[in-house]
Amino acid sequence: MTAATSPSVVRDDVPAYDVDIYSDAVIRDPYPHYSRIRELGAAVWLPANGMWAIGRHADVRACLSDHDTFRSGMGVAGNDRANGIAPGNLLASDPPLHEELRRIVAAPLSLRALNDVKDRITETADALVERLVERGSFDGMADLAQYLPVSIVSELVGMPEHGRENMLRWASAVFDMLGGANERAEAAFPVIKEMRAYTVNEATRDNVRPGGWVAMLYDAADQGLIRPEQVQMLMRDYLGPSLDTTIYATGHLLYLLGANPGQWERLVQEPKLVPNAINEAVRLESPIRGFTRTVAVDTVVGDVAIPAGDRVLILYASANRDERQWDRPEAFDVGRVLIDHVGFGHGIHACAGMQLARLEMRCILTAMVERVARIEVGEPVLAMNNVLRGYERLPVRFLKKGGDPAVG
Repeated sequence: MTAATSPSVVRDDVPAYDVDIYSDAVIRDPYPHYSRIRELGAAVWLPANGMWAIGRHADVRACLSDHDTFRSGMGVAGNDRANGIAPGNLLASDPPLHEELRRIVAAPLSLRALNDVKDRITETADALVERLVERGSFDGMADLAQYLPVSIVSELVGMPEHGRENMLRWASAVFDMLGGANERAEAAFPVIKEMRAYTVNEATRDNVRPGGWVAMLYDAADQGLIRPEQVQMLMRDYLGPSLDTTIYATGHLLYLLGANPGQWERLVQEPKLVPNAINEAVRLESPIRGFTRTVAVDTVVGDVAIPAGDRVLILYASANRDERQWDRPEAFDVGRVLIDHVGFGHGIHACAGMQLARLEMRCILTAMVERVARIEVGEPVLAMNNVLRGYERLPVRFLKKGGDPAVG
């Protein structure tokens, strides 16, 4: 292990919190731990993980803005093995390479490009919600949250069918790999190996959908914009971020609206608040807990000195509940005006697919506002993942406007 990630490294006379941030207990109930980290200091040493945690909103935003000091090019995981194989992709790169890669990967995710698929996503969301309203009871994750990413986005990516069938499993493994050195991360590596074999051997130029996002990568290689060997690496950037984060954010949105019926009633009365509701759900239940960075030079966060070479975990999910930034940060309020949450990241590494995620959730929520009188939710089942926070299953019942739904 390197000094930056070895649990044996001791940091004297600094705020410390002796808990494994990737443990089952923390994953199941993270927010009291994030609160404690914020209380202890601007940067807090995690002896069990051999790295620092940064959890206050202002400090998280500042670190994400300072990509020269807080570098991604040595990997963004919480374990050395993943950081040894990941550098060079969009997530684990620094300028100027990052700008070159993002220009290619983000092209089909721009607002202008998404205009071409907006009508299709809208029509699909309308039909989906109509079916679920008539059905009544359903699984909010498998039947609603996963539907658009799996049915439309996976087609836009343009992988051969075998890849589309495995995208959710591969995406989950990618984020498990980016956590700490634990059993979940170890179990992810064989799955990642399978995914990489697929991108090399099956997602070849003649097997991907013409005009799809992966085909655009091959076109970029033909034009000399990227090296041919970068095509497989960059297509993997579409496999994870385009799916799980949107799916989990949609599940959180659904649960929060069902668990807070007054907020749903307000949203039905004021549909203009739909974008607010989406941002508020992403703030309150950030689908990505956080990624790490490596400190390039000796630096100070707040009043805490961090040596060059140390690794820091930047906790988006903690920053988004910082009581220094928001009044009643643990409350779900669709009227809250949000312009600076970090649920989609911040700075040059802000989520490239955030506009697509917002479009999908906006279309679903707009269709719900038109048809659903009340949302009832049961107890969700949490998906255990090192980096992602979301539900594996979520019992939901839609009561349609004008009467009870059909028995489902």
